[in-house]
Amino acid sequence: MTSGPHLPQERRLVTAIPGPKSQELLARRSEATSASLGMAIPVFVAQAGGGVIIDVDGNSIIDMAAGIATVNVGNSADRVVANVLKQVQSFTHTCFTVAPYSGYVEVCEALNRLTPGTFKKKSLLVNSGAEAIENAVKIARAFTKRQAIVVFEHAYHGRTNLTMAMTAKNIPYKEGFGPFAPEVYRVPMAYPFRWLGDASKITEEALDLVTHKIEKEIGAHNVAAIVIEPIQGEGGFVVPSKGFLPGLAAFAKANGILFIADEVQTGFARTGDFFACNEEGVEPDIMVTAKGIGGGLPLGAITGRAEVMDAAVSSGVGGTFGGNPVACAAALGAIATIEEDNLVARARHMGTIISKALEAMKSKYAIVGDVRGRGAMQAIELVMPGTTEPNSKAMMDAVKYCQQKGVLLLTAGTYSNVIRLLPPLVMPDALLEEALAILDEAIAASN
Repeated sequence: MTSGPHLPQERRLVTAIPGPKSQELLARRSEATSASLGMAIPVFVAQAGGGVIIDVDGNSIIDMAAGIATVNVGNSADRVVANVLKQVQSFTHTCFTVAPYSGYVEVCEALNRLTPGTFKKKSLLVNSGAEAIENAVKIARAFTKRQAIVVFEHAYHGRTNLTMAMTAKNIPYKEGFGPFAPEVYRVPMAYPFRWLGDASKITEEALDLVTHKIEKEIGAHNVAAIVIEPIQGEGGFVVPSKGFLPGLAAFAKANGILFIADEVQTGFARTGDFFACNEEGVEPDIMVTAKGIGGGLPLGAITGRAEVMDAAVSSGVGGTFGGNPVACAAALGAIATIEEDNLVARARHMGTIISKALEAMKSKYAIVGDVRGRGAMQAIELVMPGTTEPNSKAMMDAVKYCQQKGVLLLTAGTYSNVIRLLPPLVMPDALLEEALAILDEAIAASN
C-alpha cells in the first residue's frame, strides 16, 4: 500500500487542540467565511497522508473521518498525485461536451465494469453527490415518464433544493431553506435498533409498510424511482435489516419503478465490498457515486442500465465542470489503488478490528445502545442507559475528549447521538487500534 505524503504514522500532540497557529487562523476564518459553515475539529491542516492529519502547529492527529469517506485511498495517494500532475501539465479544462477527452471515457468504462449487474451500462460524470442524485432523478423521470420519487426516513441525499427535499433531517440541512421540490414522498426505514414492531419480522413488516404507502398513498404507477442508501450515512449509519434492499428492488422491478442506490458514502471499498449493494446481490437500475471516486478531488457519477441512461434528450444532461479532466485523472488513480492494493480486503480487515472494539464498548458501557456498520464504515449510537432515548450530550462529550487527545471523529444521526468511524483504508492497524482505545476512554468518561 502506498499513500503520500509519506508522513510518520503516529499520534503526536505538541500543543493543546487548537494550537496558537490554528487559533489565529480560526479568527481569520470567523472574519472571512460564512458563519453558516460547520467545523468538525478546530484545527487547520498543513499536511495529511495515510491515517494522519498534521495541523499548522505540528500536531499529528489520527484521521477517523477521511474527509467524510472521500480519501478512502489516503490523502495524496501516490497514483492519484502522479495522474493529477501529468494531467495538469497537459490541460486542465475543455468541458467534455465541448471538446471531449479520454479520461472521462476511461472513468465511465471503469464504473460500468465495477458496478453490480452484468447488463450493459453507461455512465455520466458530474461534480458532487448531490448533483449526481439530481441527475439520477432527471434520468429516471425521463425514462419512466413518471414524476414521484420515494425516499426514506433518516435519509441524506444532499443540500440542493431537490436533494434537501429528499433528505430527512431538518436541522441543520433544511431549516429556513424551503419551499422544497414537490413529488418527493418519504416512507419508513427498516432501522433495526429503533423498530417498534416485531424485531424478528422487521423486514417483512417494513416492506409491507413501504409497499402499502406506495400503492395506496402515491400510486405505484406514478413512481419513477425508489432512492435509498444501502447503509444510511448522515442519518446514522443505519444498516437496513437483511432482505429489505432486495425486497425493495423486487417490488420496484414488478411495478416498473427504477431502483436507485445512493452509494456516495458507501462506495469504493468503504464497506468491505467495492459497493455496499454487493453484500446482498442487489443490482440497481442506477447507482450514484461520489466522494471516494475522486481520491480527494470533486467528482460524482451516475451509472445505470444503458437504455435508462440514454433516455434524456440530447444535451439534456451535462455541465461545465462535470467530469473535469484533472478529477478524472485522480479517479483513475484512486480506482487503480483500490484494485491493485486490494483495499476491499483491507476494509474487511479493518472492519474486524473496529467491530471487535465497538462490541467490547457496548458490553461495558450502558450508554452504547447499538453498534452497526460494515467494513471501515461503522458507528455507535449513544442512549440514556436502559432506554433508546438519544444521548446527544454523551456523544458531544466523547467527541470533544477524542479531539483533545488527537483523534478526529465525525458525528451523525437523526437524533444527533451517533459517532461514526470512517478511517482511510490505508491507516495502519496500530493507529486504528490506538484511536479505538481513546474512543473507549472517551465513552468511559461519558458513561
